[in-house]
Amino acid sequence: MTINITKTRFAPSPSGFLHLGNARTALFSTLLARKERGVFLLRIEDTDQERSQTQYIQGIEDDMNWLGLTWQEGPGVGGAHAPYLQSQRGAVYRNYFDSLEQQGLAYLCFCSERELDLTRKTQIAAGQPPRYAGTCARLNGEEVAARLQNGGQPTLRFRVPAHRTVEFDDAVRGPQKFNSDDIGDFVIRRGDGTPAFFFSNAIDDALMGVTHVLRGEDHLTNTPRQIMLLDALRLQVPRYGHISMIVGADGAPLSKRHGSRSIRELRQTGYLPGAITNYMARLGHYYPNNAFMDLDALASEFEISNLGRAPAHYDTTHLLHWQREALMRADADTLWQWMGTDVHALVPDAQQATFVAAVRTNVIFPEHALLWARTLYIYPVALSPDACKAVEEAGGAFFEHALAALDQHGADYKALVNHIKQETGAKGKALFHPLRAALTGELDGPEMAQLVTLLTVERMRTRLQACVAMTTSP
Repeated sequence: MTINITKTRFAPSPSGFLHLGNARTALFSTLLARKERGVFLLRIEDTDQERSQTQYIQGIEDDMNWLGLTWQEGPGVGGAHAPYLQSQRGAVYRNYFDSLEQQGLAYLCFCSERELDLTRKTQIAAGQPPRYAGTCARLNGEEVAARLQNGGQPTLRFRVPAHRTVEFDDAVRGPQKFNSDDIGDFVIRRGDGTPAFFFSNAIDDALMGVTHVLRGEDHLTNTPRQIMLLDALRLQVPRYGHISMIVGADGAPLSKRHGSRSIRELRQTGYLPGAITNYMARLGHYYPNNAFMDLDALASEFEISNLGRAPAHYDTTHLLHWQREALMRADADTLWQWMGTDVHALVPDAQQATFVAAVRTNVIFPEHALLWARTLYIYPVALSPDACKAVEEAGGAFFEHALAALDQHGADYKALVNHIKQETGAKGKALFHPLRAALTGELDGPEMAQLVTLLTVERMRTRLQACVAMTTSP
């Protein structure tokens, strides 16, 4: 009895670092495999030697591991279908090229880019869809041999069957239908001998046993080409699902001008992996449960039927929401490491846990933790304009009483406040704002009761004295 195991894949081209759109595709593929207790495969499609770089291969793998999108088959893990870098699979592709040529299903094409471009322009001007005119499809053996002898570097084109309707049930978009006469014979091997995307991508999916291919809707028109190829080679066709594109507020494809950054850049900024995965999981996929979830929970509630067809709008506000959710759930050790070495250099070891507990609800990125570390441990503290105003309105007498309270009660914040309140009659904002302003330079921030345990009595005294001087000097 054959047991069909769900196998998904992510097949990036290493021409840059992992961006949000590709990472979301990898996430959806991971979630589907986890939900079905299947296999998630990573394959590196590096046949374009001019654009592919080793640093990007390592970068993609590092970013995926950081996000928790681990693969069960692929580079560094191995599997029955190695190698998983397409640049190492040339012999596999040559066998299938030869098979298609021998069957008369592919032919050499000597058309130059200039000739092809001229034909496309002519077709468009005539109101026709641009497609290859079949110029080289009718060359006989002698003509091919002569052109090869003259130094021609031909591409190899797949001979598209005429008058055929290619139909498939898209896992996201439902029934799809394409007319082969609208497609035209397409290149499967470039002039330099490397396989075109259409070819190697489809061949490897079939040979590696991929059952479900989730990818962007921009690949939808590639699918009939790949189905015809696989049918011609009698290889298994996977179930395709084309997910919506991510767009900016203006509806244009997501780019840096919309604030989009690579996963590496988001990581360097200080986003936590859980923030990014929870955000991406809801970009074009509906979850009834809007709570923060780990990958297993996201997988258990993932449904292909909940993948939308409409464009998914990128929104940094939503990403920040999930960052806050992730920070709330992070343990103290994780947050401490996340805050970074600059914070570590300022906060005494004995106060590490107290510092994290004090500021965790008031930080979104490590830079915010650094601001609070500098506020607490570096003198003098700079007062914001609002803090200056609060200090000036309170007057020198307020801070004289605050100094007296400090001498009597030390870092007991509750006792400090009660003492000042009794001596000055101040209450509410008139009581709390000047004291916070003097000690932190801001009117908002973490609970003062926690902060004063981190400020030494001497540091508090110096700051209060500075406010006395500020409000009594001529």
